[in-house]
Amino acid sequence: MKAAILTLGCRVNQSESELIEGNLKSHGFSIAGLSEKPDYCIINTCSVTAKSDYQSRQLIRRAVRSGAKVIVTGCYSQLHAEDIAKIDSNIEIVHNANKINHINTLFSITSCNDISYSSRSRPHVKVQDGCNYSCSYCIVPLARGKSRSVEPKTILRHIKGFVESGFQEIVLTGIHLGSYGYDFDPQLKLSNLIKAILKETNIHRIRLSSLEVKEVDNELIELLQSERICRHMHLPLQSGDDTILKLMNRTYSSREFISTVEKILSRIPDICLGADVIVGFPGEGIIEFSNTKKLIEQLPVSYLHIFPFSPRPKTLAAQMKNRVADSEKKRRFLELNELNQVKKISYMSSQIGRTLEIVVEDKHDDTSCLGTSSNYLKISTSACGATKKTCMNIRVTQADGFVLLGTPIDES
Repeated sequence: MKAAILTLGCRVNQSESELIEGNLKSHGFSIAGLSEKPDYCIINTCSVTAKSDYQSRQLIRRAVRSGAKVIVTGCYSQLHAEDIAKIDSNIEIVHNANKINHINTLFSITSCNDISYSSRSRPHVKVQDGCNYSCSYCIVPLARGKSRSVEPKTILRHIKGFVESGFQEIVLTGIHLGSYGYDFDPQLKLSNLIKAILKETNIHRIRLSSLEVKEVDNELIELLQSERICRHMHLPLQSGDDTILKLMNRTYSSREFISTVEKILSRIPDICLGADVIVGFPGEGIIEFSNTKKLIEQLPVSYLHIFPFSPRPKTLAAQMKNRVADSEKKRRFLELNELNQVKKISYMSSQIGRTLEIVVEDKHDDTSCLGTSSNYLKISTSACGATKKTCMNIRVTQADGFVLLGTPIDES
């Protein structure tokens, strides 16, 4: 039997799809593309923006036309089940809650819901789901529910499985990663989990996905100085204007954001810092946008993820007045993206002459490969017999666009 697995959206979705794929492969299924006429097609959808909704519908329609039995899960299916039924009433819809077990049941799979499988060189490990925040623009709490943490023993077993399979790096991910353990009794923190992973597993590198700035305390910063923790942190900023931050129901001020970034850099000066920014939020005028741009200009962030505001039904922001025209959103996006490219090039240039360790992800041919460094840079180098998942130390020699070039360091 053949199954296609199509995934949109966040790292949590990617992690879930990897679990689904591993479970299916371990029970005799082959994984195929839609063009290979699969018997089943599982689509893990996203609904974070209007574009995500559109992409989800397009994938569903393509899957139906392929003739496969279509199974749809993820945030779009959670919020728009009636719209999916209009596409084809035979589509099986699986709710976000307990989706792995539900899909396993559909395929008569038992006792495999934490199998350590990934087609990636740097697999995602989902440690938490859901969100207790109420950001005015975000539909995710409605689609994913309250924050729920995975038991440490399950996470550790999962990671040990990856180590046994030869993986060198894992990415800890969650819808709201920084709230890990708050729902336990007694409560735990993300730092408790990281300490357990460092102590009880031999995983070479641990990468953290997005964290809220107020969750980055001194204990976590201390842990980030471990050689086994990737020199990379992603902090959602969303706006550099305090009025807009309040309208967004964010829990920090621009000054607090700056202070935390400065604290991180004082302890880990070579860290790669990324940030999310939303442009064109209702009420964001020229002054508010200018405040955001000025803050980003002064911050030593390494890259930005920029999103034009997309009103989500049933959110507070969707009901707000003072909307920004789409043309102006696009202009602001392009303006910030120019700054983003300057920031990227500046950070990449600062790495020339340094020796960085990469995990190999792709081999271009027999003579070259591409990998990701601890500080989240793509580096291309000569392969020298390297295989996917292996680690190599690379002396960075130059930048080529947004990829660094380098030569392997012979440690023999």
